[in-house]
Amino acid sequence: MSVKAFKLVSAVEREMLMGDKNYINIECIECCGKNLYIGTNDCFIYHFMLAEKVSTAGKITFAATKQLHKYLGLKKPVSELKAASALTRLLVLCDNTITLVNMINLEPVPTGARIKGAVTFTLNENPVSGDPFCVEVCIISVKRRTIQMFMVFEDRVQIVKEVFTPEQPCAVAVDGYYLCLALTTQYIILNYNTGVSQDLFPYCSDEKRPIVKRIGRQEFLLAGPGGLGMFATVDGISQRAPVHWSENVIGAALCFPYVVALDDEFITVHSMLDQQQKQTLPFKEGHILQDFEGKVIVATNKGVYILVPLPLEKQIQDLLASHRVEEALVLAKGARRNIPKEKFQVMYKRILQQAGFIQFAQLQFLEAKELFR
Repeated sequence: MSVKAFKLVSAVEREMLMGDKNYINIECIECCGKNLYIGTNDCFIYHFMLAEKVSTAGKITFAATKQLHKYLGLKKPVSELKAASALTRLLVLCDNTITLVNMINLEPVPTGARIKGAVTFTLNENPVSGDPFCVEVCIISVKRRTIQMFMVFEDRVQIVKEVFTPEQPCAVAVDGYYLCLALTTQYIILNYNTGVSQDLFPYCSDEKRPIVKRIGRQEFLLAGPGGLGMFATVDGISQRAPVHWSENVIGAALCFPYVVALDDEFITVHSMLDQQQKQTLPFKEGHILQDFEGKVIVATNKGVYILVPLPLEKQIQDLLASHRVEEALVLAKGARRNIPKEKFQVMYKRILQQAGFIQFAQLQFLEAKELFR
């Protein structure tokens, strides 16, 4: 049964990006605050400012204003972008090289600092160095079966560690000293400080695109066998039940209490609280789904869209209106971490009361009594 958890809102339309140049495709996106960066297949970076507007009726729209665009001078696509806002730097992966550019004017840093030989890279969101003016970057190296850790400063980079893996890695996420890796035939957790590794479960990267995503401290979300979204901690255990995805998931994102997944035709929304599928949004030709500081963004080759969450209170009221008391109570309990304590207590009492009246009207007197109590 469906819940309206998100609305899909257009953010950047194709004309703003490519005009009438049909050959231009979006390869990657990065969002940092109101700054949206787009990397394209013809080696350009575009910088937009996103402004959120709310109408008197409560309808949310986004206006994107183009700031500038920059050609990187190669005939290769820009394959990944990551912002390091503390350094005012954008890390740009193009032609196996990570270049540091200024977030404002998109100019490369004067020292020419760069990381060569990267297939893909990610940032450590739970850094171990303790230096606020440095970001920790993990790359899958062009060298066979090799992961490298770097410290990236405003104008220089420094290699910290090189780790060898039992098979070729194809996707990685980092938390502290822990790497969650998709190898050719399985997922593993590897502590790059001690070298200790833990097998998670088998997976064939030749058949499907692996997904490895850090979703919180010492916890990852992975695309498992049989179309399952599996949760795993750094200890190699799962503290949550899996969610049932389609077999061909392309990307996944977290917007608590929901896990959002993208496949060839749909965006699906599952609750982490009861693992049920709550919403399905038709979305053709999508190839990117990412969350940035709680903002979930999807993109096709030609346009960028934002999934705007409906307020949790509104979702709970909708469930109560449909007499889905259990689901409403599960969502209300789950909302505790998103709502200030005093406000939550007032809201929760009111929801229990409403739920009690619904049960009472359905002659479920014992359940109603518990809720009233």
